[in-house]
Amino acid sequence: MAITIRDVARRAQVSVATVSRALTTPDLVRAETRSRVLAAATELGYRPNRAARGLITGRTGNIGIVVPDLGDPVFTAVLKAAQARAAQADYAVFVAGGDEDPATEVKLVHAMAKQVDGVLVCAPASTDEQVAEAAGATSLVLLDRDLPGVPAALLDGAGGAEQVVDHLVALGHRRVAVLDGPRASWSNRQRRRGLAAARARHGVDLVDLGPFAPSYEGGTRAADLALAGDVTAIVAYDDIMASGVLARLRDRGVPVPGEMSVTGFGDLPYAELCSPPLTTVAVPLAAAGRTAVAMLLAGFDAQDADVPRVVLPTRLVVRSTTAPPPGPVRPRRDQP
Repeated sequence: MAITIRDVARRAQVSVATVSRALTTPDLVRAETRSRVLAAATELGYRPNRAARGLITGRTGNIGIVVPDLGDPVFTAVLKAAQARAAQADYAVFVAGGDEDPATEVKLVHAMAKQVDGVLVCAPASTDEQVAEAAGATSLVLLDRDLPGVPAALLDGAGGAEQVVDHLVALGHRRVAVLDGPRASWSNRQRRRGLAAARARHGVDLVDLGPFAPSYEGGTRAADLALAGDVTAIVAYDDIMASGVLARLRDRGVPVPGEMSVTGFGDLPYAELCSPPLTTVAVPLAAAGRTAVAMLLAGFDAQDADVPRVVLPTRLVVRSTTAPPPGPVRPRRDQP
């Protein structure tokens, strides 16, 4: 005879509803109870039937994830962590890329709506109206985008930008080029808010350049403009742009960090492998993916009107591309 959820409930001495929550949305169940349910399910060899569960709960057992660009390495850690967290709750994941087109992202949410129980959306360039329209199609959680009434897992981009400027000022830099990213990006606006706060605190001269495409090529183009701006440090929009900056400075014979300091944002895997290793802001992308999926799953059973909003901290990682600015050239001892 097949083992049922009722058998697990009897073995764990809990209700059928508690077993269901422990297996589908474990964050809603106390750790001790969850462990007891999982132990009972393992002992009995119970495996929930997805189709049967869907008939009972009215859910598909699927969630969707929409990102602007599947080829962007920023989203690799997000997708892996989100998929792993969904698998813990026995949910399958559908992933789609919007080709950097906000209108396409909204269409993808609508296309997924009938096949999933909710969608995790990273929509940095979408308007509030576009995000609100997507939220009307299905349960939605936003990643690094804030909109009243929609649950969100946010990254502290403003705090990260402030840490970068604090670090450069502490080294002695007083004139710094800021390579702007996409102006429509919500996360870019948050970073600029942090830069403005740091400028006000330190009185540092931040030279705004751009916007530039957040790409290697965008960084190579931006580097020439930064060099023409008589700055001693460059703050790139992200690590990809920073890698282009480093390459262009190397081609022009500008030592880093001897004559120019450079910072990125994101702490992507290759940031440590740059030459020299890149000073950057570590962003908890994996944690953001896990948190967003947990929020989505918890929202399926939420009984109150509270809209969760979690802000995850960022952290400056100092490596070898930042140093004090070059001082005035001193004459040799044999010179007058």
